[in-house]
Amino acid sequence: MALIQRNKGSLVEGFPSDYTVVDIETTGLSPEKCEIIEISAIKVKNDEIVDTFSMLVKPSKKIDSFIMNLTGITNEMVASAPKIKEVLPHFVNFVGDDCVLGHNVNFDINFIYDNLKKFCKKEFSNDFIDTMRLSRKHCDLKKHNLKSIAKHYNISLDGHHRALVDCEITYNVYKNIKKEVCSCID
Repeated sequence: MALIQRNKGSLVEGFPSDYTVVDIETTGLSPEKCEIIEISAIKVKNDEIVDTFSMLVKPSKKIDSFIMNLTGITNEMVASAPKIKEVLPHFVNFVGDDCVLGHNVNFDINFIYDNLKKFCKKEFSNDFIDTMRLSRKHCDLKKHNLKSIAKHYNISLDGHHRALVDCEITYNVYKNIKKEVCSCID
């Protein structure tokens, strides 16, 4: 299998105040074989939420029971949803040139990048911040998945594994890590 070359943006090491949090739900782990079934984003300016974007996406194949149980997204919910090629232009317009923030964000970026390249003949090259990397660097935890970090900061996990909720959790994780790190610098 050939390795896909992606011309993605660069990892941002600092703590910007303006960014867009992104998260997707998919039918599996492989950008080559699986599909996006939900895509969400939260636009943040001066560390405050100013807008949100969230859409379900109709995949070409049925969602299996494991993914339905994990995400709560059913085949009935996506039956009348638009296909990814219709959703991506709206998503990209919402994100613009913003730095994107996500948890294990390369997963999301790879799916977005591959679909954008396939359906819109464009590349997703926004710079990015990864809260999983920040957690590994700044938090003394055994696990650095979103659930573990959210529990560490007492952030609600209600609705976890839905894209917009995971954006909100990631936003709050980032704010907490930023607060701890930046208070040590002052």
